[in-house]
Amino acid sequence: MERRSALKNMGLAFGYAVATPTLLGLLQSCKDKPAYAEWVPSFLDKEKGYALAQTLDVILPKTDTPSATEMNVHVFIDKYLDEVMPLEQRDFVLMKMNKFYDKVLADSGKETLMDIEAADIEPALQTYLKKRSDEEEIAHFEAINSYMEAIMQGGQATLDDDISRFSFANDLRDLGTWAYKSSEYVGEEVLAYLPIPGEYIACEDVNTLTGGKAWSL
Repeated sequence: MERRSALKNMGLAFGYAVATPTLLGLLQSCKDKPAYAEWVPSFLDKEKGYALAQTLDVILPKTDTPSATEMNVHVFIDKYLDEVMPLEQRDFVLMKMNKFYDKVLADSGKETLMDIEAADIEPALQTYLKKRSDEEEIAHFEAINSYMEAIMQGGQATLDDDISRFSFANDLRDLGTWAYKSSEYVGEEVLAYLPIPGEYIACEDVNTLTGGKAWSL
């Protein structure tokens, strides 16, 4: 699975700008903060918070740059679910999360989420983040949209377990990457950062302009 190599070239896929400055402030690196095994989430239960933090560190591991949890992405997502996401969408995320981690537990043979390790999570991410055909992706998104439309209209609906896991893995990767890129450290030290724009160069290769990095701002 591709890891950090894609980060510098990824654009903002979704409009998460509704997050408040207070929430975004959680993304700054905290000195002497406890390990996430000791972290008590505000919204998720402790087991799911622990699993979420580990999953984010599989997606964005520590290399020459900090890991997702070192940038407090797990804390941000927990708060985002609690304070920003509409109730119907939040319930949908929790349903998908449950199905994803039920699969991780079943495949790993572990009894609780507090027992799982990165090696238990990575196979599920490889399965549900792998590139699919355009036709398969369209079918997945149509099923997801139909499910959400039914729920938001007060009806009942079911969603295939594998599609639920696909949706959770992809949404977590997108939201986690967006949050990571929104942190002050990554914005200024990892991405191309130019707070006071200078000369505008319309047609030039990105490798020449920024060394291949995406712009922070």
